[in-house]
Amino acid sequence: MTGTSPAAAGARDPAGLMGEPSASGRFGEFGGAYVPETLVGPCQELDRAFRSAWSDQAFRDELGGLLADYAGRPSPLSECLNLSHELGVRVLLKREDLNHTGSHKINNVLGQSLLARRMGKNSLVAETGAGQHGVATATAAALFGMDCVVYMGAVDMARQELNVFRMRLLGAEVRAAETGSGTLKDAVNEAMRHWVAVSESSHYCLGSVMGPHPYPWMVREFQRVIGDEARRQCAEMLDGGVPDVVVASVGGGSNAAGIFTGFVDTSAELVGVEPAGGAAVGRGTPGIVHGSRSYLLQDEWGQVQEAESISAGLDYPGVGPEHSHLAATGRAVYKQVSDDEVVEAFALLARTEGIICALECAHALAWVSRARSELQGLTVLLNLSGRGDKDVAQMMGLLG
Repeated sequence: MTGTSPAAAGARDPAGLMGEPSASGRFGEFGGAYVPETLVGPCQELDRAFRSAWSDQAFRDELGGLLADYAGRPSPLSECLNLSHELGVRVLLKREDLNHTGSHKINNVLGQSLLARRMGKNSLVAETGAGQHGVATATAAALFGMDCVVYMGAVDMARQELNVFRMRLLGAEVRAAETGSGTLKDAVNEAMRHWVAVSESSHYCLGSVMGPHPYPWMVREFQRVIGDEARRQCAEMLDGGVPDVVVASVGGGSNAAGIFTGFVDTSAELVGVEPAGGAAVGRGTPGIVHGSRSYLLQDEWGQVQEAESISAGLDYPGVGPEHSHLAATGRAVYKQVSDDEVVEAFALLARTEGIICALECAHALAWVSRARSELQGLTVLLNLSGRGDKDVAQMMGLLG
């Protein structure tokens, strides 16, 4: 398969994929807002506020200014000549690792923080897995003069001490989620409970394309900037064409959703890569978790099963509802990689290109490396969603 121009690609998106969800917040059969009565009002308030803000050019101009002058956008598109030669695949990296705070999370957080201020909220609450979303939220709270509470699984706090320190240095209160497995799922539970009690004055700054409507749609729109930029950059680099394959890691799925938006209407194949121990699309069944219906790791009685991953940012038992819809319609495919493959990919990128990436995006590279024989001669665009400073101590114990 070869890339075609955006115009020649025609309508690879005949069903309006990655557009606005239905009135009930659904993408096909997935999504919705399954929340307790106490959160129905806050979700509806947020929906109205986001629609108003997103149609207000002044809001979008202010966000665009922050993304450019504070976050450092546009992020570059880097061609990896050494890696490409080794794999036999032309690899392009969308460098979200070069954003302020070191990941794509700042795109969404700046948008939600501006929205919270517009709604008259004076504090933020967030969940975090590997800590990147927590750092971004603490950063925005400091910038806007807001209080900030971040919930993080106790297990994740132990393996991501650097990001815990960064959040506290930025003025955030970091609270451990001790229940369950002490990972991302439990941090989301605690953050949502917190929001129930303080929703009048505080905004829940959810970090991925999951949760009740309007979060999956809103977060995807705030991350759309990745795909929009990459589409323009690829057109320049590929003489008006598009890559053959667009690949990104998937936990909740915000970095993948962000880059997929730029290519969903083209000939590019969209590939999401999940951890083998947390493959909600690959091994899950439809169910409800954290306010929306999506693919979910659950047992025969509907009890949520624990996800496992070497990456604290991907050990989540569900996935964003829009990814579930993309999988169900066949517009995107979802692959699984093992922890060992991820470690190898982490080292491969460092050795060939001098780039130390986050373990999250090493999942995407692990699949490209494994699939190199079937990708020979093709152009692959990979969303490098974050840098790997936070993971170096963990990798020292594995790579020596």
